[in-house]
Amino acid sequence: MNRFTLRQLQVFLATADVQNISKAAKSLAMSQSAASNALSELEQQYQMQLFDRVGKRLQLNALGYAVRPQAQALLEQAQQLDLTLAQQQAGGRIKVGATLTIGNYLAVTIMSHYLTQNPNRKVELDVANTSQVVRKVKNFELDIGLIEGDFLDAELEVIPWLEDELQVFCAPDHDLAHCPALDDQQLKNSHWILREPGSGTRQTFDRDMHDLLSELSVLLELQHTEAIKRAVEAGLGIGCLSKRTLVDAFKRGSLIPLQTPGRSFSRRFYFILHRHKYRSEALLEWIKLCQQLNFASN
Repeated sequence: MNRFTLRQLQVFLATADVQNISKAAKSLAMSQSAASNALSELEQQYQMQLFDRVGKRLQLNALGYAVRPQAQALLEQAQQLDLTLAQQQAGGRIKVGATLTIGNYLAVTIMSHYLTQNPNRKVELDVANTSQVVRKVKNFELDIGLIEGDFLDAELEVIPWLEDELQVFCAPDHDLAHCPALDDQQLKNSHWILREPGSGTRQTFDRDMHDLLSELSVLLELQHTEAIKRAVEAGLGIGCLSKRTLVDAFKRGSLIPLQTPGRSFSRRFYFILHRHKYRSEALLEWIKLCQQLNFASN
């Protein structure tokens, strides 16, 4: 543990510059006695002298010259740290992780509102699947995660956020396009284009299709919702994604919804934070804004 203080280093460097303790004290807005005591304590702690005393003039000796650059560098680092902490207090940077549905369809709107209200703050957005976001929050690589589907972990605080619902869909020219409702046999006979294991969307799909999972024909497992929509539009099979991701495609008519009675595909979006994560003002404001914004699912 260091025996010197930053104030002692300030006095040492100011005295080295002006070679007079009274002038050094004035430049630091200190009393002469306080500055003199700080310098004396520094020398006494290490049982050495940094100056040669010539009347009221203090002349750096060889040891003083040797330690001066290191003291200056250390003080500059401390000043930079103080500036960084002050900027964090005034502005603040948060690292947000979001699963693909949230990251691609909600996060940009949230960031736009947040940065408009807080122009001095910064947001870093990391878009990945649920398992990856969870891992990074647990490792303190992210301040907060916005995830899809249910999740429990003793290290994490899980806060409910939004209601969401998945929708089965197909291309307009698919064989099932005009079917009023799909029965279990039709679900089993179809080729499926799905999100990859580890995603919140796949978790919800597997939960609500648990009785048929072993009999489903999964043709493709893709990480990106847009890739799944393109594959379904191309007629490769049927898909199941959040209704939020399908609004525009349904309006255009490039995809159409399929009804699956008895399978709700409902879920929630959540905030996840490490239980030992410091809740900065910036982080709390982000959560508050997310809760205030109105995100209709259709």
